[in-house]
Amino acid sequence: MDIIEFLSYAFVQKALIAGALIAVITAVLGVFLVLKRLSLIGDSLSHVALSGIALGLITNTSPVFMAIPVVMLSSLGIYKISASAKVHSDSALGIIAAAGISLGLILAALAGGFNVDLLSFLFGSILTVSTSELVLAFVLAAIILCLVYVFYNDLIAITFDQNFTKTAGVHTERMNIILVLISAAAVVIALKVVGIMLVSAMIIIPPTAALQLAKTFKKALILAASFSVIGVILGIYSAFMFNMPSGAMIIAVDIIILLIAVSLRNYAFKKR
Repeated sequence: MDIIEFLSYAFVQKALIAGALIAVITAVLGVFLVLKRLSLIGDSLSHVALSGIALGLITNTSPVFMAIPVVMLSSLGIYKISASAKVHSDSALGIIAAAGISLGLILAALAGGFNVDLLSFLFGSILTVSTSELVLAFVLAAIILCLVYVFYNDLIAITFDQNFTKTAGVHTERMNIILVLISAAAVVIALKVVGIMLVSAMIIIPPTAALQLAKTFKKALILAASFSVIGVILGIYSAFMFNMPSGAMIIAVDIIILLIAVSLRNYAFKKR
């Protein structure tokens, strides 16, 4: 099948648009999270998302819409635990992840076990994205990118030197809360692309690849978003062509991009 025929399918067009939007926001936020050493927040919050999704199945409501407030509240919990209880951020991530996955498994059992709907969120099912999910991706992408644009300088400041930023008069607590909340929203909508099991990879790998090559922060954001979109497009195409899981193929392409970026960086260092 050639690329023209591939793009002629309506469900493929929806998948590519939704996937590209989600790829951009996860990559952009991923750069901040990787540099703040909070990249595993995606893994923790994706485990929590299982609780929201299972709750949505129990109450016969949209799993995505139900998961968003659950995950956002959990992201605030991570921040409060690490800030107020003097617990290291990695410990806070582990606590929330354990609580989320245990509650999620209990709710999943009450919802009738791991049915088809739940499994699609575990492993991703971008080719089955609905119109409502596409609209949600548009709305959340617009909100998240607008917030990053408005608070760009403050987000950079808390990423590199939070203590100095606080003494300079920036409301660091507010900025950290904004960052974890929009990251939570991004995690939930990314579940449809790669699933609970792989969502953290989508947040970590493209930004890490970009940081290998970029010389400025803005270039890192642009490269990360570009790499992530390429991963989604090639991953969806490969999954469709070879009848493979779309989430796994997207991450496989991301890993290849990362390996190429590392090789290019090493080559550049050897030439110096």
